[in-house]
Amino acid sequence: MSDGRNKVVGVGFGAAAGAVWGLVFLAPELAHDFGPLYLAAGRYLAYGLIAAALLLPRWPMLRRHLGRKEWIALAWLSLLGNTLYYILLSSAVQMAGVTVTSLIIGFIPVVVTVIGSRDASAPSLARLAPSLLLGLGAMACIGWQTLGSVRAEAGIMPLVGLLCAVGALASWATFAIINSRWLVRLQDVSAHEWSLLLGIVTGFQAVLLVPFALLLEPAGHNAAAWYRFLAVSAGVALFASVVGNAFWNTMSRLLPLTMVGQMILFETAFALLYGFLWEARLPTPAELLAIACMGASVVTCLAAHAPRRVAAA
Repeated sequence: MSDGRNKVVGVGFGAAAGAVWGLVFLAPELAHDFGPLYLAAGRYLAYGLIAAALLLPRWPMLRRHLGRKEWIALAWLSLLGNTLYYILLSSAVQMAGVTVTSLIIGFIPVVVTVIGSRDASAPSLARLAPSLLLGLGAMACIGWQTLGSVRAEAGIMPLVGLLCAVGALASWATFAIINSRWLVRLQDVSAHEWSLLLGIVTGFQAVLLVPFALLLEPAGHNAAAWYRFLAVSAGVALFASVVGNAFWNTMSRLLPLTMVGQMILFETAFALLYGFLWEARLPTPAELLAIACMGASVVTCLAAHAPRRVAAA
């Protein structure tokens, strides 16, 4: 497959991953009776069970290609990209709202692109500068709006939520970078198998979360709340964790790291769309400007990766 076709197909997989990942931002609102630890434990217990069932037929062959380094990497990646990330994201959504959280997460491309620019085949930072500046502009717009809401409500919850969103940003950006490196390094494990292995390891981490959820978060939910919680956990596990991660890992093998980071903006775009529909409102001027900056950031990043024409002698 040609490099140009790889990029087109890779962007398509990135968009598909963003469409299902955007649903993650609604889950804390749909199951608002439960705190972040419950939400993370429920989602990843379901993810682990589904991943184990799907991987079981391939396990005898696959285990021969997994050593100590691979298992350590899977543990760290599961923590950064799943467990810790989702706890912070759920906290941010419940304290600061879907829109603020999704826009902060949309800053991931800036972080990943800067790191990816160190690769030998990556465009220079000078060529990536317009994309990075536009991403910073989007961040500034939503930060200004959040600080305004803090003043208006005379409380610190939106600000704490903003800090949780920044923590989720750092956690997932680190995951995206390390995971992309591992997918390039792996030869005998497919992107989908790697995703399922992450699910199994994350499932074990979720088991450890259950006692903390029971101890630290209030109980006493009625039957309807539990049914809703179980449905949300299973739905997010299947669509976002299994299907979305498979799309993302396939994309990560087709695109350079400086483009991989930009693909997270599809998640932001869909999360914003779902959030506006959920809240039954139109975006504010600051949100519109942030969305415009993020869209322009993706376009300028793609332009920076276009082959440069050599002037004729």
